[in-house]
Amino acid sequence: MPTDQLDQVTRYVGGDTPSLSKMGGADWASTKSKARKAVKEIAGELIRLYSARMASRGHAFAPDTPWQRELEEAFPYVETPDQLTTINEVKADMEREIPMDRLVSGDVGYGKTEIAVRAAFKAVQDGKQVAVLVPTTLLAQQHYETFTERFSGFPLRVKPLSRFQGAKEAKETMEGVRNGSVDVVIGTHRLLSKDFEFKDLGLVIVDEEQRFGVEHKEALKKMRTNVDVLAMSATPIPRTLEMSLTGIRETSTLATPPEERHPVLTYVGPFTNKQTSAAIRRELMREGQVFFVHNRVSSIERIAAQIRELVPKPASKWRMGRCPRAAWKRSSWISGRSVLTSWSAPPSSKPAWIFPMPTP
Repeated sequence: MPTDQLDQVTRYVGGDTPSLSKMGGADWASTKSKARKAVKEIAGELIRLYSARMASRGHAFAPDTPWQRELEEAFPYVETPDQLTTINEVKADMEREIPMDRLVSGDVGYGKTEIAVRAAFKAVQDGKQVAVLVPTTLLAQQHYETFTERFSGFPLRVKPLSRFQGAKEAKETMEGVRNGSVDVVIGTHRLLSKDFEFKDLGLVIVDEEQRFGVEHKEALKKMRTNVDVLAMSATPIPRTLEMSLTGIRETSTLATPPEERHPVLTYVGPFTNKQTSAAIRRELMREGQVFFVHNRVSSIERIAAQIRELVPKPASKWRMGRCPRAAWKRSSWISGRSVLTSWSAPPSSKPAWIFPMPTP
C-alpha cells in the first residue's frame, strides 16, 4: 500500500479470520477471479429476474372503492406527509400491469403497517388473496391482531399461520387459502413451502425481508415475476438499498415521525436496582411495556424474581426461548402484560428495552 493511501486501510471486523495471500501470487489472483465471477453471476441473475418482471403482465388493480375510502377514514391517527406519499405510490404501482416490487423503509413506529393494511385491503377488493410474510411467530400474531382490528366491519377473512396454531387449525387455514375462503393469511416462512397453495394470490407483503434465509429469499424472487410484492424494513441490508438506489427496485422512505412521537433515548451505565426500578416505573406510568433482556438462561428465573420485587406483582412475566407454543400463546404479555423478562428479544413496536449486561 503506498504511503499516501494509508488512510484507505481500516481495521478488519468480521466473523472469521481471513487467510492472507501473497501479493502477486497465484492465490490472490484466484481469489479475485472467483469474486468477479460471483459478482457477474449475481448481476446476471438480477438482470434476468427484473427483466422478466418488467416484461410480464400482472394484475392491474382497480382504483379505490368507497369501502377503501371508508377504511382509510377510520384510521385513528393523522397520517404523516411521507405516509400519504408512500400510500399513493403503492396504489399507483398496484394499478399498473407490471408487477409491483417496492421497498418501504422507515423507522419503527413510522406507520409501515398501516400502508400494508391499505394495500392488502385494495388487493382483496379486486378478488385477490394477500400473503403477509413475517420472520417471527410473535410478529405474526401482532400483525394478525392489527389487521383483524382494522378490517373489522368488512367482509374480509384474515387467518394467522405460525407455530401458535395447532395442526388442526393450520390445516383448516391452508385449506381456506387453497379454496379462496381466506382473503389474507399472515405467517412465517411456512407460507413459502412448496405444498402451500393459493387460489388467486395477488399481493405479497414482506416485513423485515433481510431476516429471512437464502432459501426463503429464493422463493420470494420467483414470486416477484408475477405478483405484486411490497417489502417493509426499518434496517434494509446494503444489497437491498443498492438495488433501490440504482432503480432496480422502487423505494419509498418514511422519514417523518408521527405526531407526539419522541426520539428513542439510550442510556448506558452500571446496572443497579435503583436505576432499573426508576426506568421500569417511568415506562409503566405512561402505560407502556418493558422488555428486560437477560443473557443467561440458567439464571433468568432469579433475575425475573428480582424484577418482580421492583415492579407491581401483576405487571411482570418472564419467558425463555424454549417456552412451549401453547404457554407462550396464552402469555398475557401479548394482551398487555407490562414487563417481560426474556433471554431472547422478541420484536415489538413501542416498548422500553433494558439490557442488564452486554449480550454474548
